[in-house]
Amino acid sequence: MKTIRIISASVRLGRKSHRVALYLKNYLEENHIAKAELIDLAELNFPIFEERLRLMPNPTPAVLAFAEKIKTADGIIIVSPEYNGGYPASLKNVIDLLYPEWKRKPVAICTVSEGAFGGSQVITSLQFSLWKIGALTVPALFPIATVDQAFDEKGQPSNPETANKRAANFINELVYWMEAKG
Repeated sequence: MKTIRIISASVRLGRKSHRVALYLKNYLEENHIAKAELIDLAELNFPIFEERLRLMPNPTPAVLAFAEKIKTADGIIIVSPEYNGGYPASLKNVIDLLYPEWKRKPVAICTVSEGAFGGSQVITSLQFSLWKIGALTVPALFPIATVDQAFDEKGQPSNPETANKRAANFINELVYWMEAKG
């Protein structure tokens, strides 16, 4: 079975994007699509980026474990909130930390906001950063508007039928590129 790792990018107190990360993990597991693992950047609490992993003289065990998880994943889903039109520093930090681990890795982007636009302003800058390091960002997106109304704290959608239909399209695109990559 393929492995999809879900990066929950927010480290902010009271974060709501994590709800969507929980939903996607549950969706993948309940539908037997892939082995799903959540990578919660709030738990990793990495220091501010100083150098790429390959140039670090003494990387921490947590950094090495994170790199291995990205390297060995068949696909990645990034769940990112929108902060003032951009994505959080915690996410930029882990993107810049690695290089060969991201190369040609199928990555699907889910953006989240409390407002009506679903984090749409994040997409371009996040895609650009991923493209620059050689990640393969899939065309399907999963924007979530008014996240506090759309998902509860446990990742349960307020409208499961709509959420599941949208998630199926999003995840099917990621799986297609995972299989195309081989």
